Amino acid sequence: MTSKKIFILLPDGIGLRNFAFTNFHKIGLEKGFDITFWNNTPFDISELGYKEVKINNPKNHPLTEIYKNARKQIELNLFIKRFNDTTYNSYRFPFSTKTVKQKIKTFLTKRIISKYNSETRLKILLKKISELEKKTNYFDDCINTLQKEKPNFVFCTNQRPMSAIAPIEAAKQLGIPTATFIFSWDNLPKATLVIDTDYYFVWSEFMKKEILKYYPNIYENQIVIVGTPQFENHFDLSLKVEKEVFFKKNNLDLDKKYICFSGDDVTTSPNDPQYLKDTADAIRNLNKKGFNLGIVFRRCPVDFSNRFDIVLNDYKDVIVPINPVWRKIGEGWNTILPTYEDMILQTNTIAHTEFVINLGSSMVFDYVCYQKPCVYINYDVLKLESSNWNVEKIYKYIHFRSMPTSNSVIWFNNVDEIEQKIQSILERKVTTLKEATTWFEIINQKPANQASERIWEFINTLTEK
Repeated sequence: MTSKKIFILLPDGIGLRNFAFTNFHKIGLEKGFDITFWNNTPFDISELGYKEVKINNPKNHPLTEIYKNARKQIELNLFIKRFNDTTYNSYRFPFSTKTVKQKIKTFLTKRIISKYNSETRLKILLKKISELEKKTNYFDDCINTLQKEKPNFVFCTNQRPMSAIAPIEAAKQLGIPTATFIFSWDNLPKATLVIDTDYYFVWSEFMKKEILKYYPNIYENQIVIVGTPQFENHFDLSLKVEKEVFFKKNNLDLDKKYICFSGDDVTTSPNDPQYLKDTADAIRNLNKKGFNLGIVFRRCPVDFSNRFDIVLNDYKDVIVPINPVWRKIGEGWNTILPTYEDMILQTNTIAHTEFVINLGSSMVFDYVCYQKPCVYINYDVLKLESSNWNVEKIYKYIHFRSMPTSNSVIWFNNVDEIEQKIQSILERKVTTLKEATTWFEIINQKPANQASERIWEFINTLTEK
């Protein structure tokens, strides 16, 4: 019997970690699929021994970006009106007017918003985006590729990139079934669904309800609950290294217990350097009391700034930076790509630290896979606070409403309680593991280590029809 040919579309580097560096490919091969990565990233998939078809010169229609940006604004407008909730305004980015080109784009975007700002008119706009992309050489190239390769199914690893529109529209025109993966737990309220596919793979029942809520044009039978491969590495024992090996490689002291401070990008948490300093001060005080503690600082993978340099230099006795191993292939932010090595590094950083401190990230779920707690930072730094940023704004984001109880994490509500709360965590006087586990099971289908298996099971069922 001829094996079914599956195209895994990588419109950008986001999908590499979930679908190239996990066992996703291996599981698909074991099920008898012929797998080809349709690759729009600078990363050479063939380095992994995988089959790939490169996407060359993927130029969108000049107006598509303007229409796509207008679509996002209109969808947020409709969410506000539909749910009587202005929180959705926080997902907007300010219009740029620094250059003549930006001023023209902003002018056109606002004109399109005013013209299509209704449920009915939005449908016309979506059709317009599809029509624009079908006029491009990129679309024609996608048609030619699909006609030559003849895949039975096209699976897009990320629903957000504009570069995914033409390949998906080409597959639909040729009658090839399509699906996309909603790649992050906070994406749907942000109006980031850019492509229109036959099926949508989501993390959980919770996310299924979200997609039905935000996109009433999508039907229930199009939504497939699979979980996410994002957490599968935590259950892969082959990725673990012994504590002694990890500590030696990363210049850690075997006599110390380490806490992970996981940094955010500068937009999400501009005050991160001060938060790191506050934590380091608390650790110094605890060490004076007889504790023997240190901090592993893992910065945000796309943060190459020098904003932490002063703190790292002043607290060398406490903080050990272990930088993510991402690869910067080009100049744009979207050419900073995850690596297999970093997946191993993150896995072992979690395995060999006591708990994690951060501002509102999904690391809470990574740590709960190891039954370890997470601390969320929850106070402002007035002398550093930017005019349009505060910590309250972060925790008002829609995706935090999935938290079953505030006890799902430990909160640093002010700088003065950091020391006492760290001591309480280490002495097991406070725990959030039960509530955090419940939260994880709301967000992600369990068992968490079988997402890849579930995706392939669905693809198998679909392609057998």
